Amino acid sequence: MNRGNATERVVTLMMAAGRSRRFGPADKRLARLPDGRFLLAASLEASQALSARGVLVVGPDESLATLGLDTTPEAPRLLVAPRADEGLGASLGDAFTRLLEDNEMRDVEAAAVWLGDMPAIAPSTCRRLAGAAAPERIVRPRHAGRPGHPVLFGRAFWPRLATLSGAQGARGVIAESPHACVDLEVDDPGVHRDIDTPACLAAFWRLD
Repeated sequence: MNRGNATERVVTLMMAAGRSRRFGPADKRLARLPDGRFLLAASLEASQALSARGVLVVGPDESLATLGLDTTPEAPRLLVAPRADEGLGASLGDAFTRLLEDNEMRDVEAAAVWLGDMPAIAPSTCRRLAGAAAPERIVRPRHAGRPGHPVLFGRAFWPRLATLSGAQGARGVIAESPHACVDLEVDDPGVHRDIDTPACLAAFWRLD
């Protein structure tokens, strides 16, 4: 494997299996941005700067078509999280269990957990995160004194992540390993900009 190409050492896990109650009855993933793109599609496009190896984590009975995505050679692989209805932790547990079993992922050193409602993370941030990834590290961006997303988990942490369940995400894994955490200071407010409500969507592109 060419270690000189940092983005090839990382796989992006696009977490899109949940149902956002705060957004209302509409499927947030299919919300339209001002430029006409679907929210999930825009997040996937942004993640290409981090890695071309993408895995889209979805719930049962979902497909690229139901999520407004085209079937192309560049389309992300689908990973179905059977326990998606239990919450983000369960979806992460399902996803990392599958990654550990996947022979095509044997050469991957880190997985970036990217939330499906975050389309504004800068390409420069993605490149810095990929460059800092390592099997024994947890790497995350920090802006204005606060950590953000995506968070890159080195392969050494995948077995622990595979045990996650319920609604709690991966914060506990981060708290357990402060010695392994690397925070990169970035001039990128996009690492904090997720779209939780219709009001957030309406105001999203007006934010400084």
